[in-house]
Amino acid sequence: MTDHSILPLLNRIAAAQSIDEAWALATAHFASLGFRRVNYGFTRFRHLKTIGDPDDALFLSTCDSDYVNRYFRGGFYAKTPVFRWAECNSGACTWTWVKEAFEAGHLSAEEAEAVRQNLAMGVTAGISVSFPEVSARSKGAMGMIADPGLTHQDVDRIFAERREEILAVANMMHLTIVHLPHLSRHRALSPRQREALEWVADGKTTQDVALLMGVSPAMVEKHLRLAREALSVETTAQAVAKGALLNMIFQRLPDAARAAR
Repeated sequence: MTDHSILPLLNRIAAAQSIDEAWALATAHFASLGFRRVNYGFTRFRHLKTIGDPDDALFLSTCDSDYVNRYFRGGFYAKTPVFRWAECNSGACTWTWVKEAFEAGHLSAEEAEAVRQNLAMGVTAGISVSFPEVSARSKGAMGMIADPGLTHQDVDRIFAERREEILAVANMMHLTIVHLPHLSRHRALSPRQREALEWVADGKTTQDVALLMGVSPAMVEKHLRLAREALSVETTAQAVAKGALLNMIFQRLPDAARAAR
């Protein structure tokens, strides 16, 4: 795909109205290049060496459920050398350096074991993309796993030939995703909880919100309490801040949802 022919894809990703849509468009393109398995992670709550509460992070994958459970939910990703690289760098690289470091004995015991486990699962060559972030608390990264049969040399060749294309699609996907609502079962807000938080963010008192929403002040307090519980915070101010960071308040509804209102 030439620089010119990739523009329609970039436009479709930029116009995506959900994280799933942007993810599907980008990963379909990566699959066409020989990378059907892709992992992506993003957090706005990084602290020191941790990603914060995993429930606040976004994890996406095209891998099978067994690998996803092990890689994300089991915390396997944090033991891999490519995770260490992504923590300390912005940009992109192939995994040839991992192979060379492993063979030379330059990896930690934990990282070397992670490489061996990946090899046993058919995860060998690939590409890592670590996205630049403007906030010290934010970090996003993506791993593209080469299809079976592709060697490190094959991946190096593909990356040399298609580097700008891969980075353009990856960066557009990432920029689109981080501006879309992060909706998950762990951090779900009802429409009324969201509305209450939005009015509070506008500086309204509980009495004001009650009048605006047409409910009692006690009901407003209930909506705010449930919102705090859903977002796992102590105060309403924290709920407003966290809801805004996760793009869960003041969100633009998809066209279909607006038409149905």
